[in-house]
Amino acid sequence: MRWISAGLIVLVAGVCLAADTSPATLPICSNTAGGTACPGTAAELKAARQAFARGLNLEKAQQLQSGDKSHNPYPSQLLNEAFFEFEEAARLIPQNVEYITAREITRQRLAGMHLQRGNDAIRDGRQVEAMAEFRTALELDPGNQFAQQRMQDAIGAAPVRVASQPQLIASEDALAVKPAEAKHDFRYRGDSRGLLTAVATSFGLTVIFDDSFPNRQVRFDLENADFPTAIHQASAVTRSFTVALEDSVLFACAENPENHRLYDRMGLRTFYIPGSGTATELNEVMNSLRTLFETRFTSLNVASSTITVRAPQALLQAATQFLSQLNGSRPEVMLDVKVFQVSHTYAHTIGLHVPDQFKLFNIPVAALAALGGQNIQSLINKLIASGGINQAGNQSISALLAQLQGQQNSIFSQPLATFGGGLTFSGLSLDHLSAALTMSESSVRSLEHVTLRASQEKDATFKLGSRYPILNGSFAPVFNNAAISQVLGNQSFTAPFPSVNYEDIGLSLKAKPVVHNNSDVSLEIELQFRTLGTTNTNGIPDILNREYKGGILLKEGEPAVIAGMVTASDQRSLSGLPLFSQIPGLGLLTAQSTKNQDNDELLILITPYVIRGTEHAETEEIWLGK
Repeated sequence: MRWISAGLIVLVAGVCLAADTSPATLPICSNTAGGTACPGTAAELKAARQAFARGLNLEKAQQLQSGDKSHNPYPSQLLNEAFFEFEEAARLIPQNVEYITAREITRQRLAGMHLQRGNDAIRDGRQVEAMAEFRTALELDPGNQFAQQRMQDAIGAAPVRVASQPQLIASEDALAVKPAEAKHDFRYRGDSRGLLTAVATSFGLTVIFDDSFPNRQVRFDLENADFPTAIHQASAVTRSFTVALEDSVLFACAENPENHRLYDRMGLRTFYIPGSGTATELNEVMNSLRTLFETRFTSLNVASSTITVRAPQALLQAATQFLSQLNGSRPEVMLDVKVFQVSHTYAHTIGLHVPDQFKLFNIPVAALAALGGQNIQSLINKLIASGGINQAGNQSISALLAQLQGQQNSIFSQPLATFGGGLTFSGLSLDHLSAALTMSESSVRSLEHVTLRASQEKDATFKLGSRYPILNGSFAPVFNNAAISQVLGNQSFTAPFPSVNYEDIGLSLKAKPVVHNNSDVSLEIELQFRTLGTTNTNGIPDILNREYKGGILLKEGEPAVIAGMVTASDQRSLSGLPLFSQIPGLGLLTAQSTKNQDNDELLILITPYVIRGTEHAETEEIWLGK
């Protein structure tokens, strides 16, 4: 019963207010036993009763559908249809207190439900949906101050930012009549057309009626009223509205949405948006006007930075007030970014290398093979015959023998164990015995500290590091001629500059902040950290790449770790004699063990500071209407 009680309170307050302020009074009637009979034709009374009955049935069906007769926060289509039926019944018989009561109670229920949905949408961050719900509540109950306040809260700070406040540079308001300056008293009994004609004639105007204008019997009592008050009250009684055709001519038609769409006079205003260098900012302003005020006739001129709006007068005033709230500066954020990197490498080799490879060969055959299949004497004889040496050159012969014995591939350059004799004289080569006891350790700690200032919804990019050249192609002559030989000989040849591609090495940061009304900061971050690796491919060093892309919401001055990575590797190897190297204790004498450990840590810390926040424009009222 909470909604019904609230509706009755609002209804009683509205009736009392109407009794105090409205000079045009209508007799109250009721269909209940003992009540005053309602005036009207039989067709109107029957249609009103049928509409009222349909409204009651729809309201009951809505309650059964929701499962709760009074606390369902979301209106269904059934309740909207019930309100339209009650409104139709009250329109046909405006004096019936039952029809008026049902209409007002349903109106307040619908308005309250739309307010609840708007509050839920604001809590969930759906600002556009919240404004639509509050606008619907205001259309149902234009005098609801709470709905007006919630509409203003939903609008909040301007959704777009411009360099400076927009300026109204051209305005063409709707045509208005010019009535005589006077006040009159009215005591009228008759039809609707006669009432509007009497009011217009009293102020020196004429009225032209639409063919579908409803003509019914009305009573109108008004004292000491000027033209705006008189025409407003007369339009309410006759359920019509008027528009100006000329300075002294009015056009009257029935009050319904279709006639408003056809006959409402529209004005035209052009706004200059200074400092908007891009079409994106102008499109943001134009889309905001279309979303908030549902203005269909809106055009954009990027060259002159102007927006032209064509809409009814009330919407033009609301759009003008909205544009006056746009702040002249964007919020700015100082981003404190720290990138910590720690690398640790450890390696050691411990053990003995025992002989594990043996080679058995025949010494005479191996010596001849080392000399290319010739013995030393025949080789010396050939050298003497060719004049390279002579028999008296003992020093030359000794040097030749020493050179032959010092050959790297000679079997005599390695330790030998010989056995046998004559043609069976053989040798057994022995491997070296060596000990290994080495250890290497390195530790690197680096800090990249970046302070970046960024504007609201603008990408800010920062790069720190160097550009490493990578050779793509070089030039070398593959054909030789006399000219090339000449320039090569006198060292005057200059090779063309090779093709080089430069790669960014270091830290690359891109951030786009959004400052909220409570100074919270939303960040869209793209971070890239690239370093040269220790290995290379085809002579080109490998590039180690670490990237992060994501969004985060932080409070002002709140540090947050947006990315972190730990890499650990442990490599062990063992080489030695089979079986013996795996025996504890003996393995140290018959094998070598190698151990490599690598540990890398990367940590990215970011802290936002708002250095220029959002500014709220102070407004006293919100103009909403059709």
